[in-house]
Amino acid sequence: MVLCHRRITERPCPAGTSDRDDRRRAEPRFSPELDMPATVPDLPDPADALAKVGRRLDARSLAPATAGNYSARLADGTILITRSGAHKGRLDAAQFMRVAVDGTAIDAGRSSAETLLHCLIYAVDPAAGAVLHTHSVAGTVLSRALAGRDGIELAGYELLKIFPGVATHEASVTLPLVDNSQDMPALAALLRPILLAQERLVPAFYIRGHGLYAWGPTLDAAEAMVEGCEFLLACAWEEMKLRGGGR
Repeated sequence: MVLCHRRITERPCPAGTSDRDDRRRAEPRFSPELDMPATVPDLPDPADALAKVGRRLDARSLAPATAGNYSARLADGTILITRSGAHKGRLDAAQFMRVAVDGTAIDAGRSSAETLLHCLIYAVDPAAGAVLHTHSVAGTVLSRALAGRDGIELAGYELLKIFPGVATHEASVTLPLVDNSQDMPALAALLRPILLAQERLVPAFYIRGHGLYAWGPTLDAAEAMVEGCEFLLACAWEEMKLRGGGR
């Protein structure tokens, strides 16, 4: 796989324009090497806030069946995350549990099968306060159509300004794209260097034929990033269909 180290690029602007089984408590499964933030955004009722986001994403057809998982980093540095198998349109406080930064369960029960990917994101991005994982038809099919590619390039759209550091539509943002796997430690190990290699971190990546991970410093920001990415992925898929081939 050839990695593109600069994942956000701005094109020259014309004159006059602006520039994822049980979780064993005694067995840590992930060892973050980067410093975690001393403080993070604190929600008065994080479980309720995440449940409301889940209902909104389900209403937008971004959480079919029991797919998807959501988390928020709490003020004490632990992670509140959806339990495995919960329908995201019918979440309540009982469908959430706390895990440590290495994915080890703090509360009884089984967390999302993709917990390690959330832990990875919080480790590589100390500013991340919430992580959302969604599944759209357009993104899923687009990622499969890009067989062999290691990124999804999004260029020329006004909504690119959702990404940090992008102030113009005359820009190109590449979402890292990796093959799907049921081996979460291996998938996290694959993604880690890809995310760290970016000159400017893109707060989203895509798992081929699976779904989107997006995050932000707050839950609102993470939801906005999901909305923006899913919109852009749908646009890219429609463009590809019009051209009748791959990018």
